[in-house]
Amino acid sequence: MALGKIDVETPKYEVITTTADYEIRKYPAAVIAEVTYDPADYKSNKDGGIFILADYIGVYGEAQNVRPEPIAMTAPVVTKSSGEMITMGFILPSKYSTAEDAPQPLDERVMIRGEDAKKYAVVRFSGVARENVVAEKVKKLRACLERDGYKIAGDFVLGRYNPPFTLPPLRTNEVIIPIA
Repeated sequence: MALGKIDVETPKYEVITTTADYEIRKYPAAVIAEVTYDPADYKSNKDGGIFILADYIGVYGEAQNVRPEPIAMTAPVVTKSSGEMITMGFILPSKYSTAEDAPQPLDERVMIRGEDAKKYAVVRFSGVARENVVAEKVKKLRACLERDGYKIAGDFVLGRYNPPFTLPPLRTNEVIIPIA
């Protein structure tokens, strides 16, 4: 994936509408492993939660879940902010159709939850997903959705598809906003 090739499972979706500015997609239900944390606990690293989730799926050795069952990495890794806290999530492979199907984590900070099928407005971009770049993408997407009569149904999430060692021009990122 260093050259931008995405060779892990990604969520399947149906494209409802494509415009010059964004896509409207319908995603099926999914299962997500997530952790909420304060970056200050990770030397101000906003991606510090990735290590907790990587342990859960077994990236660094034995998977830290009750089975212990290795879980394949997927993309994107999704993040959202709420004040000082960040929630990072791994969308689990599609073989886990409900939260009960997924191996339960040993680390109580990891939460497993199901997410219902939903529609999202999505804008894709390359490069490093810096805060100012993401904020501008969110602002523009919200304005486009309002212009086109869509009802925003929640906060945005950032989806990043590549590991951090991927060359920036080859990275795939998305700003994702739920719509009603």
